[in-house]
Amino acid sequence: MKREFNKLHWTARKTLIFLFQHLVAGVLGGFFFGALLLYFDVSKLWTMISSSQDGWLVVVMLFTGLAITFGSIGMGWGIFSLAQERDEPPSNHTYY
Repeated sequence: MKREFNKLHWTARKTLIFLFQHLVAGVLGGFFFGALLLYFDVSKLWTMISSSQDGWLVVVMLFTGLAITFGSIGMGWGIFSLAQERDEPPSNHTYY
């Protein structure tokens, strides 16, 4: 059963938008990090890629891996930022 995005409950829409925003922020951070790695030629990475016949494939694989990794980190960061701290610990010292 396929439902349109606008027909979803408002909390589901808000949650998906929240996760998508953090995903995009993480992916952009990953792309920025990858661009810095190539620009500053860390470990002669850009030198090896530019001299390779299949350098474009290496760049695609690098940025895909960074997008997945940093996007996941961004989403995790967003989810964990929703946690609320307790003012005082429970009296019986249980946290569950």
